[in-house]
Amino acid sequence: MYVGLLQIYFIVPWLASCFRHSGARVVVSARTYADFTPQATFDIKKCDLHKLEEGPPLQAVLSREEGLQYYRTMQTMRRMELKADQLYKQKIIRGFCHLYDGQEACAVGIEAGINLSDHLITAYRAHGYTLTRGGTVREIMAELTGRRGGIAKGKGGSMHMYTKHFYGGNGIVGAQVPLGAGVALACKYLGKNELCVCLYGDGAANQGQIFETYNMASLWKLPCIFICENNKYGMGTSVERAAASTDYYKRGDFIPGLRVDGMDVLCVREATKLAAEHCRSGKGPILMELQTYRYHGHSMSDPGVSYRTRDEIQEVRSKSDPISMLKDRMLSNNMASVEELKEIDVEVRKEIEDAAQFATTDPEPPLDDLCNHIFYNDPPMEVRGTNPWTKLKSVS
Repeated sequence: MYVGLLQIYFIVPWLASCFRHSGARVVVSARTYADFTPQATFDIKKCDLHKLEEGPPLQAVLSREEGLQYYRTMQTMRRMELKADQLYKQKIIRGFCHLYDGQEACAVGIEAGINLSDHLITAYRAHGYTLTRGGTVREIMAELTGRRGGIAKGKGGSMHMYTKHFYGGNGIVGAQVPLGAGVALACKYLGKNELCVCLYGDGAANQGQIFETYNMASLWKLPCIFICENNKYGMGTSVERAAASTDYYKRGDFIPGLRVDGMDVLCVREATKLAAEHCRSGKGPILMELQTYRYHGHSMSDPGVSYRTRDEIQEVRSKSDPISMLKDRMLSNNMASVEELKEIDVEVRKEIEDAAQFATTDPEPPLDDLCNHIFYNDPPMEVRGTNPWTKLKSVS
């Protein structure tokens, strides 16, 4: 009896305390999420303008949902590229591989300023855009390892990925620019209120075909946003050593242009919105230069430190990292909690690990698939092999 009374004496208050604390936790948790700032306004860097009377606003509104979405997408890109680096060094990914880490704000900001029904074409640093255009991490990683489950069925690799309204992934320097103008011509010809975003790097900016495309796009008033992703180095050559004029946003001459902070997702988003409105209103093409930075070398065969210092890379990481910038904005304005962002990080890491597991276990495409999809919606046909006596079959 005495023991029972003691148990009641100690256990009941302890249970009551547990319920109180448990209830308090629920209330605090609910109150904390309810108290998150649903929306905030941030100052953004002024854009340099060329033949434009007015640029994007100097303030950008960000909702909590948008911020969390941008954060997740940029973290996914970053982790995906770091995993690709790891798999390449393990010789699981072979061939060309150009990584996008450091430039995430460009892809996410552009996508936030246009519609999924709009069109986009880029060069060979294409993993990030494949993701924002609707590809999955699983499909991208499997394509990198050349497996059947890849987004191009294992036949495209790093430089040649495609989704709906996304035309790659192009390996020839600058060649995607006239193709993008052709897509914009189709938009205009078909009378759709759509546009084409045509991306290239500072290394391609001196190509003659780009200036020819500027001319045709301007003459025909094509709804095309030309975007130069200026990451400061074309392969191992700095822009100052490669270009007599590094004002890439002015290179269109008769085409209006603007230079944008490509490390700030909000700055890129607002500039893209302005550019998209310019195109949709029938004013013709517009040119954007996004000042950005890649953390890796030009490709996986380039260590990236022979023409720039480790200190330079670290300084950009510490002062201008696009993910850190967004994270700091959200935390300092009570738009998210540290725990919530950490939870996203954990989910992203798991998604990447699952995708890498799939990309290393999925079978490679059989030789019989080699010539498939040469033409769209055509009857099966024979394709000559490596000699006149070898015949392969192509199925659309």
